[in-house]
Amino acid sequence: MDEHSIQNAIRLALSELGFCVFRINAGKVRLSDGRWFDTGAPKGFSDLFAIKDGRVCFLEVKNETGKATPEQLNFLKTMRTCYGCRAGIVRGVEDAIKLVEEQE
Repeated sequence: MDEHSIQNAIRLALSELGFCVFRINAGKVRLSDGRWFDTGAPKGFSDLFAIKDGRVCFLEVKNETGKATPEQLNFLKTMRTCYGCRAGIVRGVEDAIKLVEEQE
């Protein structure tokens, strides 16, 4: 399954559990007129973030062989250690649910 399909399945599953889930695109894109568009999200920002009952969770979605970039790993570590968020790499719905429901 490709990452886009995994993301959609996770978004649906977490929404059914009562989470508000956002998909974020990070980085820059060159427009047809040559200008650059910056999404505003920092490089390495997670693919999805989910919120419920004051819990903020960042999910970097990868397929079975996908690897996180150094920027993605740094972002996840920063969200966990500096801000107390749940954050990690997930490869499917089961991983995502486990991450968002992990005990404090």
